[in-house]
Amino acid sequence: MSLMLQVNNLSKQFDSLKAVDDLSFTVNEGDVYGFLGQNGAGKSTTIRMLLTLIKPDSGEINIFGKSVLHHRNEVLRQIGAVIERPDLYKYLTAYDNLSIFAKLSGLKISRKLIMDQLQMVGLADRSQSKVRTYSQGMKQRLGIAVALVHNPKLIILDEPTNGLDPQGIADMRNLILTLCREHGKTVIVSSHLLTEIEQIANRMIIIHKGKKITEGSVSELLDPSHTIVELQTIDDSKTLELIKASSWSAFLQPAKSGIRLQMNKVAIPSLAAWLTETGTGVLAINPKNSLEDYFLSLTNPANYVESAAN
Repeated sequence: MSLMLQVNNLSKQFDSLKAVDDLSFTVNEGDVYGFLGQNGAGKSTTIRMLLTLIKPDSGEINIFGKSVLHHRNEVLRQIGAVIERPDLYKYLTAYDNLSIFAKLSGLKISRKLIMDQLQMVGLADRSQSKVRTYSQGMKQRLGIAVALVHNPKLIILDEPTNGLDPQGIADMRNLILTLCREHGKTVIVSSHLLTEIEQIANRMIIIHKGKKITEGSVSELLDPSHTIVELQTIDDSKTLELIKASSWSAFLQPAKSGIRLQMNKVAIPSLAAWLTETGTGVLAINPKNSLEDYFLSLTNPANYVESAAN
């Protein structure tokens, strides 16, 4: 699988704010790449630098094996992007919007191709409706159609589900997967909706305060051997002492309250059986291995400060 995008040691500062801090990551061809971080983490600043809308203070950005600094126009011709809410002509139809944006891009595009693009994003039956009559989800999908009008290799979507209802979010999720699986597009999706990224991305990065916290495949980062198990018992203090005196002590994790262990999820039945045998009065065993749990554990201020110190 070939490398589509490579970012090396990217940094950007606004006055006293270090928005992006020595950030490096890679995106492979065919990825749906999740770009995750809390609000203010530096996601949008990074995306604007990828699109040359903001100049970095330092670092390198190579897309399709070429520097965006030295091959800007050539690189951008192969990228489609929707940054926040798409800019559309709301008093024109969806068809006319696509036609105008194609002409602005210097393209001669046929009616069939326009309708094919609208069909791809599920708007063919509303091609002659004015955009002002569209829901926010429909506008987002039309924005993606505009971004696709020149048939780019790489698509960058910044918070594409913002303001959408549950159905709109589901439609956007399915569209992104369709673009990757059926049309061979590489997609970078910036979002703070972690459960959505968990469902669509094969690789991801988590950033916090402009720095990379972790990067890798979703399956590796959510390895079942790293499952966090939270216990609730009738007497947590007594149960904790029993665990410390047993072989289960190797799995104990620091916790301000309650009992936390980290283990392979296949060991949970054995743990439950042992707890029952020791008469601890188990109230609940809660395994947690979702992307949201993982994200929150990494971006928790206490954990972040500790990891930075190490």
